[in-house]
Amino acid sequence: MTETRTFAGKVAFITGAGAGIGRATAEAFAAAGADVSLADVDEHAVQDTAKRVRDLGRRAHTVVCDVADDESVAAAVTSAVGTLGQLDIAVNNAGVEQPTTPLHETSEADWDRITGIDLKGIFLSMKHEIPAMLEHGGAIVNLSSGAGVVGIREQATYAAAKHGVIGMTKSAALEYADRGIRINAVCPGIIETPMMGRFSGGTPEGRDRVIAQEPVGRMGRPEEIASAVLWLCSDLGSFAIGHAMVVDGGQTIGF
Repeated sequence: MTETRTFAGKVAFITGAGAGIGRATAEAFAAAGADVSLADVDEHAVQDTAKRVRDLGRRAHTVVCDVADDESVAAAVTSAVGTLGQLDIAVNNAGVEQPTTPLHETSEADWDRITGIDLKGIFLSMKHEIPAMLEHGGAIVNLSSGAGVVGIREQATYAAAKHGVIGMTKSAALEYADRGIRINAVCPGIIETPMMGRFSGGTPEGRDRVIAQEPVGRMGRPEEIASAVLWLCSDLGSFAIGHAMVVDGGQTIGF
């Protein structure tokens, strides 16, 4: 896909673009010909991603953005369109993990933080991205999780947010399909990212514990999730509407 410059002339907006899946997706879109607007709370990290995009010969726009804040998201989208001229693709990837915690021990502050970023953040992102696409159409991919399609012990808050992302994606897809905006979700399994490093504790034992959940016997690579996102946003995926694509190495099959 990247060799044929599938996204030449397109502009993609990506949240959580400073690392992991967001960074890999930004590089994949750039390699496929798109200019990319990069949003993240970490200015240093997002500037590093921007350098990688420019090294691939594409324009990169950066903005510090807190997806849980309406004004911050509105400003980020406005800045992206103002700088790059349009918005054709949005990948709502920003998210945080939940420490392994039984529901009755989960604090209200943790509930608010996790759902505020992982669920509300995607609502706010779509709220401002969709108006920028209404005149000419576009494609949106929201990042859910394997935890969006099954229950996971001691992850009730995270699972609630990620299930909510799928429900919101399906509902929004119905609202805008006939207006030229395709909205889908991707549900990654255990992926080799800084977030997974934190979740596993960064130890060999922690890595072995999470890898043991994967029938394929390894963690996924961020680039493998980026490939799924690009397919959904491409003409090859043009008949996919409101789909939650599970890319998880078989993790959720046995649930």
